[in-house]
Amino acid sequence: MPPSTDETSPPSPDQPAETGRPLHFIEQIVEADNTAGRWGCWSPSSIATTESCRTPSDGEPRRLGMPRVHTRFPPEPNGYLHVGHAKSICLNHGLARRYDGKFNLRFDDTNPAKEEQEYVDSIIRDVRWLGAEFDPSRGMHGGGLYFASDYFGHMHAFAVELIRKGLAYVCQLTAEEVSAQRGTPQVPATSPWRDRPVEESLRLFDEMRRGVHHDGSMTLRARIDLASPNFNLRDPVMYRIVRQPHHNTASAWCIYPMYDWAHGLEDSIEGITHSICTLEFENHRPLYDWFIDAINHGRSHDGSGPWGARIHHPRQIEFAKLRPTHTVLSKRNLLKLVESGIVGGWDDPRLPTLSGLRRRGYTSESIRSLCEDVGVTRAESVIDLGRLENAVRNHLNATAPRAMAVLRPLKVVVENWPDDPRSGKPVVDHLDFVVNPETLEHGGSSARRKVPFSRVLYIERDDFMEDPPKKFFRLSPGQEVRLRWAYVIRCVGVVKDSAGEIVEVRCVHDPATRGGDIPLGPDGKPIRKVQGTIHWVSAQHAVPAEVRLYDRLFTAEEPGAATGSYLDDLNPKSIEIVEALVDPYLVQAARFHADRDEGDRFQFERLGYFCVDRDSSPDRLVFNRTVTLKDTWAKESRR
Repeated sequence: MPPSTDETSPPSPDQPAETGRPLHFIEQIVEADNTAGRWGCWSPSSIATTESCRTPSDGEPRRLGMPRVHTRFPPEPNGYLHVGHAKSICLNHGLARRYDGKFNLRFDDTNPAKEEQEYVDSIIRDVRWLGAEFDPSRGMHGGGLYFASDYFGHMHAFAVELIRKGLAYVCQLTAEEVSAQRGTPQVPATSPWRDRPVEESLRLFDEMRRGVHHDGSMTLRARIDLASPNFNLRDPVMYRIVRQPHHNTASAWCIYPMYDWAHGLEDSIEGITHSICTLEFENHRPLYDWFIDAINHGRSHDGSGPWGARIHHPRQIEFAKLRPTHTVLSKRNLLKLVESGIVGGWDDPRLPTLSGLRRRGYTSESIRSLCEDVGVTRAESVIDLGRLENAVRNHLNATAPRAMAVLRPLKVVVENWPDDPRSGKPVVDHLDFVVNPETLEHGGSSARRKVPFSRVLYIERDDFMEDPPKKFFRLSPGQEVRLRWAYVIRCVGVVKDSAGEIVEVRCVHDPATRGGDIPLGPDGKPIRKVQGTIHWVSAQHAVPAEVRLYDRLFTAEEPGAATGSYLDDLNPKSIEIVEALVDPYLVQAARFHADRDEGDRFQFERLGYFCVDRDSSPDRLVFNRTVTLKDTWAKESRR
């Protein structure tokens, strides 16, 4: 039976989507399918082919009569999700939401040797964090949580059916022998077991199922075409013997289905309409279709044939995956980074895993924004990692509260700061601090809080130079600078240690500039110009904190391209840990939320965006740098 050739060329309509952009090619396919009534409409029995697979919300009145759109995200639980997976999650869930359909989360858990419950738990957490709810009780577009292993009985029964139809056989070639006899484009593959009698294959397959034979001693293969130019169709393996405990089925099975055999059946059982995959599965689509057509061979729509009713045949569509620069997405490579101790785990903030990005301070909104921004095409491309960084900058610029922190403190003493006449101690001035000035710039209002100011301060060491170059507008001898939200100060001297290092800067302040404003002259203009503004913290009130300055894990745009090993391009400066002094406001405001597995986010003025790490506590604040205020890598690339 030849493989079916259901093409997925997009139709011509180019009407705008609900986002205001033109429809991408998959939306065009869905629109055309809905117009043609390809999948029918939602009804009380329209989702699943078996009663056990129906979701509780099937046929709800709000959706009756609407075109069916049912998508899924089918990860293998053999690692943590990364930013590349986010595009597939957002695409599949977005289609279900746009067309009032359903979205499933299904674990493709057919390889027990590499799968763990830890990965299952992390994937569920990450998918929900992205806003792609799959539970029908928690979201109107939730289709359900499923496991391929729940269908092992169905898959086994279908495999027996294909043997009986003469479309599958038990092969006793080892994996190495199958590879050696696979042939070339001009030379067909071979197998001495291809003409094995049906009854013999049925007996051996039953023995495989019962654990009679050793691992790797035999497989079940589909009988398709050993001379096919598509090597995926050269009698692919459907089942192999693997004695390995399974996270979901324990030791109930010792034979496990291969991905290509399981994939289409899982989609069919769940009633998936559009099975959306990345481009590397394009050459697998004929096999996807062949397996379902093989099962339907001899079946009828009304179930009157010898094999019963036809099963649902979804449509596979391929799109280009998300591939950022300066990172690796291969689970094998990521696992090596974790197991070798190069990073601190799957949620290390330098990794592109969703857990790592979340710990670094990335928001789900920023990742969804990136996925929408890059679009959906069939053209393979690499995007600059700066686009992801810009997405989180834009979101946090609008939402993150501001605070001040000094990473490399230099002491400043304001010599003319007054003492309190009653206590004899320096006055503490509580100044207005705008929580997010961005809202003011757009005509809104912003909350304000108080920030303490007194005689002794700390500024960034880089914000002072004793012998500055031209156009250095920060603090230097004789030069004025504005302290953010506070006063204008002027340097009148320095104190050095025995090694000649500056340990203290002596300044005077202008009391008339409280709040950072320069007094106006008779003409209504500031009486003088102060070009530089720097941040600071009060020495008396500042709180010590550990700040982890994360940067890109790799220096090369394509790690390993030059040498063949991605490890050669590791960035030795991907993390720097400093002991900083931070705004006392953060003691109360900065929290890590274990239920959401993420910390509060802030902009440390002039430094970047930071979040609270899970290692943080009220007694010991720990912050991770999410991203700098500007793209420093773009500047480096222009040099």
